[in-house]
Amino acid sequence: METSELIEKVRRIEIKTRGLSKHIFAGQYHSAFKGRGVAFSEVREYQFGDDTRSIDWNVTARFNHPYVKIFEEERELTVVLMVDVSGSGNFGSNTQLKRELITELSALLAFSAIQNNDKTGLVFFSDKVEKFIPPKKGRKHILHLIRELIDFSPGNKTTGLAEPLKFITNAIKKRAAVFIISDFQCAGFEDALTIAARKHDIAGLHITDPRDIVLPDIGLAQFTDPETGELRWIDTSARSVRNAYHQFSLDHTKWLKSVFSRCGVDYAKMTTGEDYVIPLLALFKARK
Repeated sequence: METSELIEKVRRIEIKTRGLSKHIFAGQYHSAFKGRGVAFSEVREYQFGDDTRSIDWNVTARFNHPYVKIFEEERELTVVLMVDVSGSGNFGSNTQLKRELITELSALLAFSAIQNNDKTGLVFFSDKVEKFIPPKKGRKHILHLIRELIDFSPGNKTTGLAEPLKFITNAIKKRAAVFIISDFQCAGFEDALTIAARKHDIAGLHITDPRDIVLPDIGLAQFTDPETGELRWIDTSARSVRNAYHQFSLDHTKWLKSVFSRCGVDYAKMTTGEDYVIPLLALFKARK
């Protein structure tokens, strides 16, 4: 991609997602994602009704008057965006590719994070970790992430979550808010997700396309698997074929939700060409 075209795309995404994060998501994000815990802030004189367990006995003895410790929530978070860059992300039957939707969502979450002075990092994954950009703060860093989201080319095309989840568990030492943004065209990651979810606060953003769910009747047509390159002729005029395709999609989503539920992972589903604000807000509100 030409440099001028890349800069223009980055600018368009910044204008759209930064505005959304400022006017819609900032408060919801702040409420939905808590800090790592509480930290000591100061002491003040004891007041009626204060918990006696919070009395600072050293300061009380020094001034011969009861004082209590005041604690505040540690607001600063580390946010990690796990972004699926496998071949299926280059599919889109509407006005938007899955990868384009993933880029917008990632930018929106990143700008929401810096509004709250949080660090944001990025993990590109296929069936392995393709690239890791460590968490940092600031607009300059976020623009760098957006450029990478637009222009990154993976080495592998297949999807696999087990290895990337193991990487997150080991590489991010402190508890982080982790967003997995993917169409989840894979299996066999349940154990890795269970372990990762014990350490980090994880949410799965399921990216779909209308044609992932409903196969249109276009007669005999050749299809290419974007992850394996396999070619196959399919008679879409057969109702049994279309019904089986639709049922497979429903079963996969049901299975995915059950895996997330067992692991204590939040779930939201977004579809290309449709408004993603409503499901993302619903996710944030549910976390309250």
